[in-house]
Amino acid sequence: MGNKSSLMLQEEEIAEIQDETGFSPSQIERLYSRFTSLDKGDNGTLSREDFLRIPELAINPLGDRIVHAFFTDAHDDRINFRQFMHVLSRFRPLKKNKENKFNSREEKLRFAFRMYDLDDDNKISRDELLAVLHMMVGANISEEQLASIADRTIMEADTDGDQMISFEEFCATLERTDVEEKMSIRFLH
Repeated sequence: MGNKSSLMLQEEEIAEIQDETGFSPSQIERLYSRFTSLDKGDNGTLSREDFLRIPELAINPLGDRIVHAFFTDAHDDRINFRQFMHVLSRFRPLKKNKENKFNSREEKLRFAFRMYDLDDDNKISRDELLAVLHMMVGANISEEQLASIADRTIMEADTDGDQMISFEEFCATLERTDVEEKMSIRFLH
């Protein structure tokens, strides 16, 4: 299968994807091989179900949210290899003077914001924050503790008093956080 995937990806495409994402040609070929192995329908696209067959996502409490993020820019319920690479590039480490539009600090924060914005209204409500906290910690923390964490988070981040966290407020709250370190996947180095 490795030969098949290499033959299907043209050098010109590899160069364009490298330009767009910052991945090296060998990383692109490796990820293309992974993409084609996930493409059970052998049609050049992945569905949500294809992603949910990835064991690491299946057991991740935020797996559904991560999969959802791959499809935010999709016009239907499928993504092609280029869209797949654009999302993955958000997890690529930032390199000095080599930032691109997909892995900028702002895009990394936007991706993280979308994990919490369950209804895609560009605001994080208390209920959304509670739902994500439930996904992450399950029954390990009491309902009262979770409510307290959600309330305190909203209180600290909400600067306009609407009881919601906007993307701008989210960014301001994480201003001193090393997003680069938190959102880099080491296997992509």
